[in-house]
Amino acid sequence: MKYFFSTVISCCLVLMASFAFAGEQTWSFESDADDWKPANGSWSIEDGIYKLAKGGRAEHSLVGDSEWDDYTVEAKVRLDEGNWAGVVFRAQSEMEYYVYYLNVPNNKTELWRHKEGAWDARDKIGELAGKNITVANDEWFDMRVVVEGTSMKLWINGEEQGELKDETGAGYPAGQAGVWAWETAASFDDVTVSGDAIINLTPVEPMDKLATTWGHLKQRF
Repeated sequence: MKYFFSTVISCCLVLMASFAFAGEQTWSFESDADDWKPANGSWSIEDGIYKLAKGGRAEHSLVGDSEWDDYTVEAKVRLDEGNWAGVVFRAQSEMEYYVYYLNVPNNKTELWRHKEGAWDARDKIGELAGKNITVANDEWFDMRVVVEGTSMKLWINGEEQGELKDETGAGYPAGQAGVWAWETAASFDDVTVSGDAIINLTPVEPMDKLATTWGHLKQRF
């Protein structure tokens, strides 16, 4: 019996440890965006959507922790007027970050690394031709970026677009997430960041299940 309880406790501790280091944060913009920090551009909340008025180059807004390293960022993106909008990740500052953005005229997604100097100071990492998608205005696109080490994988509307890597030695190992547009009016919704370095804003469901399971075990023995 003692051996059984030792085994159960060990399993519970392993489960607790596995959940303790994984987290998720989501922004639905139903009320405000107080924890978001616009770097430039005119931003507002309208009907539960984070909106950017059409303006200048590389207008973006950031959220989260500069120490976030490997994580997944997802967002709904709509280009209302203009040609370029997308998702920011590993932002070290307002000037230093990566962005995967949708390109309407060429039906592709481009990956750039922005750097100090000016809003439009940047280096192109690569591009991905649209696979089973058509990038267009006035349509919602579900963008999902998985960043791990130098690897940056992209999905759009559930369709895997491909993988690009920054192997130049000038890359950013960690940073905030965000949304972005270039001379484009755009809308963003349901932004989610998840990964081992992310702290949950609300209790995770698996922990509740674990407590329930432990209660059942105590009742049986």
